[in-house]
Amino acid sequence: MPREEFVPEELRREAYDDRPIPIPEGQTTSQPTLIAHMIDAAAPEPTDKVLEIGSGYGFQTALLALLADRVISVERWPLLVEAARRNLERNGIEGASVYEGDGWKGWPEEAPYDVIIVSAAADEVPRALVEQLGEGGRLVIPVKHGGSDDVVLYRKEKGKLETVRLVTPARFVPLVRGEGR
Repeated sequence: MPREEFVPEELRREAYDDRPIPIPEGQTTSQPTLIAHMIDAAAPEPTDKVLEIGSGYGFQTALLALLADRVISVERWPLLVEAARRNLERNGIEGASVYEGDGWKGWPEEAPYDVIIVSAAADEVPRALVEQLGEGGRLVIPVKHGGSDDVVLYRKEKGKLETVRLVTPARFVPLVRGEGR
């Protein structure tokens, strides 16, 4: 997937640097290795339905769409929703839909999900995401711990969210409550 298609035009030369790239609204698109670690931890299967929180410009959305059957992506910034949709369409990505909404609320209309990946740090795992995760489903989310964000893999077993492992420490923009629909 050509990352330069999912960054601001003036930053295309930097698209393959392994670092976050700034996008509008004070957001970033994560560095490629971090995205790879998160997707690898979530282990999407070809038959999975994935919920992504934080579409940004749609790069991770596109990667997930290549690996899973269906991707629902929720983004709080209308400008980024439109940019992600344009980028996905221009690159021929099918099976992915981007909606404006509050990431804390997820997207209950299409739940349950086999995989949920969150690209913003939360101070706790949002209850709505746990409820929307199907039995045996995997959730990858950065959770704030002190001065850093720990990307954690969880699995839903017998209706409860169980910690599987720390994926990696990282830094993310915050998952803001109450934005979007």
